[in-house]
Amino acid sequence: MSGMLRSLTDQLLDLLYPPKCAFCQKLTQDGRMLCPACGKTIARTGADAARRDIPNLALCLSPLYYTGAVRRSLQRYKFRGAAAYYRIYAELMASCLREQGGEYDRVSWVPLSRRRLHERGYDQARLLAEEVARQMDLPCERLLYKTKNNRRQSNTRSMRERFDNVKGVYACCGAPAGKRILLIDDIVTAGATLSEAAGVLLDAGAKSVTGLTVARTPTNGEARTDGNGDSGYADF
Repeated sequence: MSGMLRSLTDQLLDLLYPPKCAFCQKLTQDGRMLCPACGKTIARTGADAARRDIPNLALCLSPLYYTGAVRRSLQRYKFRGAAAYYRIYAELMASCLREQGGEYDRVSWVPLSRRRLHERGYDQARLLAEEVARQMDLPCERLLYKTKNNRRQSNTRSMRERFDNVKGVYACCGAPAGKRILLIDDIVTAGATLSEAAGVLLDAGAKSVTGLTVARTPTNGEARTDGNGDSGYADF
């Protein structure tokens, strides 16, 4: 779907279904899909914790922790048709990117398989990539495609299984040679998917690949949650 067509569709949907906060699902007053309360309480990573090292990536950035209200929100986005959430997620991602700095030539994304795209009806990472690119005034280009429909990473049981599950499932379909690529996905856990996808781009000549996701799984001691499952971290 083109950016203009999606924008018109979003405006129509806003009229028919007034925007709700993507995290608590309460109606918002300004249409941002982030209410003031969740703006203070969602599990933000903060400047230092936003950065993570993953093989094949120059860096991986995430503005949020995958826990509590953030986790429930992303599950609705991926599995329950809440595609419009891409707007607030991309806003948070672009803000994180500006805070961290860096220069990029292209934005791309980790693609779904044809089968999963048909099942879901939209590619959640592509929506994020196109909106982040728009907000950062960067070109967005499809550089990867999926060669097979592997099982979901959430169905794997170990770090090794995660890396084995994505081995050889991506191929390059663009021209990344010499380019600094910003590679978008929704969630990073072990980093296997992003690492594999980035490796394909590097093999095709990309100068560097930086990952950017909505959220990352917290490590031990990070993003404590209260009784409601919301983060105890606020106002970073």
